[in-house]
Amino acid sequence: MIQHLNNIHHSDSTNFFLIAGPCIIEGEDMALRIAEKVITITDKYKIPYIFKGSFKKANRSRVDSFTTIGEEKSLEILKKVGETFNIPTTTDIHENEHAALAARYVDVLQIPAFLVRQTDLLVAAAKTGKCVTLKKGQFLSPEAMKFAVEKITDSGNTKTAIIERGNSFGYSDLVVDFRGIPTMQQYAPVILDVTHSLQQPNQSSGVTGGRPELIETIAKAGIAVGADGLFIETHPDPSCALSDGANMLKLDQLEALLQKLTRIREAIL
Repeated sequence: MIQHLNNIHHSDSTNFFLIAGPCIIEGEDMALRIAEKVITITDKYKIPYIFKGSFKKANRSRVDSFTTIGEEKSLEILKKVGETFNIPTTTDIHENEHAALAARYVDVLQIPAFLVRQTDLLVAAAKTGKCVTLKKGQFLSPEAMKFAVEKITDSGNTKTAIIERGNSFGYSDLVVDFRGIPTMQQYAPVILDVTHSLQQPNQSSGVTGGRPELIETIAKAGIAVGADGLFIETHPDPSCALSDGANMLKLDQLEALLQKLTRIREAIL
């Protein structure tokens, strides 16, 4: 997928690529600060980097959960991040009309896990001509993602990748079956979503929990089994994040993690 992104850095690197940023766009200054910090680190280790931030969150546990600072405002911030640092950006879409809207501002459209079987949404994303990442539903087998990929390619778009984000394990936990990564690589490049794989959804409080202390463990395993890329949500202070703070990586811990993962990547090549 990354070979289709003209503004990605280190495209000739043998390292894994990284999708990282806050769960949701909380403001321009925060987005620019996170992007600048991550770029400094990824340039140091020659990691191709895509900035991620949701312009709107539709999958919320409660009606009073935070959703957006404004759709157009958030998309404009994503565009500014991309233009300021000359890097690709990505955001998730939830409705068919969001595909064309978001495609005017970002380089990669992400299909959320709960919506990956929604044919019209996938076709709308594919027809924008943008790269499309497909989050594997927590309820789907790795083999089932073949058909999601085919919906993109049958719509005339070959610029796609799969994001693994764990499988439902009971009502309030997820587990990653690493056997699924080589299986899905038969269909498209595979990105391991480290932080969402550690979510603990459907808590009685209505606020999603998480196990951020296991981020390094899951990330190391993903690189060791050959994942093409990693997805990591990060924030300067996850405890104050407006969404998914319980499973995000603290921004000042990112460099140490990426340094270790780069060494693993070098060892397996």
